[in-house]
Amino acid sequence: MTKLYGDVVLIAGASSGMGKAIADALAKDGYKVYGTSRKSQEGTVDNLPIINNTNGFIQMIKLDVCSDESVMAAVDLVKQKEGRIDILINCAGFALAGAVEDTTHEEAFQEFNTNFFGVHRMCRAVAPIMRESGIGLIINISSTAGLISVPYQSFYSASKYALEAMTEALRIELQPFGIRVALVEPGDTKTGFTNSRVFAKESQNSIYKATFDKSVARMVKDEQGGPPPDGIVNVVKKIINSSNPPVRIVVGPINKILAFLKRILPSRLVVYIVAKLYA
Repeated sequence: MTKLYGDVVLIAGASSGMGKAIADALAKDGYKVYGTSRKSQEGTVDNLPIINNTNGFIQMIKLDVCSDESVMAAVDLVKQKEGRIDILINCAGFALAGAVEDTTHEEAFQEFNTNFFGVHRMCRAVAPIMRESGIGLIINISSTAGLISVPYQSFYSASKYALEAMTEALRIELQPFGIRVALVEPGDTKTGFTNSRVFAKESQNSIYKATFDKSVARMVKDEQGGPPPDGIVNVVKKIINSSNPPVRIVVGPINKILAFLKRILPSRLVVYIVAKLYA
């Protein structure tokens, strides 16, 4: 089967969750997948960790999206081995939980450094390679929290709002060079994302603690009761097989309804509904 954009895929954040599910699915479809992780793995290639997957071509390389040097080293490795990078999928990210008042500047910056600036670093490193080929595709994994802010996940929501804005502009800027850009907006999904949530240090002795605990419990329940990442994988495949993908795709029927309601309802009513759900 002909690959519309090419077969070399780089996935930032592919060691677990939706990133791993996407990597496994694309490898089975015949793509050459380079996944990245901050954690060390067994074996090495060019002094960078590697994993081989028997279900297709997957090589895991060490990459920290918060480091310019790490990003460039990983991207250069793929460029040296393949001569190009056809598709970039940015999945790396984490959720920071805590009231705005309880979140320090350092904690907020780390959230943005991964979820927003990490994507920026990856796009800056890969875009010139795609321009050389005259074609390419960038998929940024956002969230419905990038459409509707969630209390006690304010900086996670803010990082995704920022990602939405940057991706819209990037799409326009790269289009003349044959590079397409799209957003995927998942809602609650059952992955390891829940267990990797980071809590603001001051949240444990907070004036907001009772409401905060209830809000987080609701998030955990919704995430663990959510669907597996199969729907996200199918959306990514749809984008990869489209010569002109939409700006964004919301994943899941309930999330599509929420996104639609956000567009048509007064902001005050949207905030009221979210407060009833989470606060």
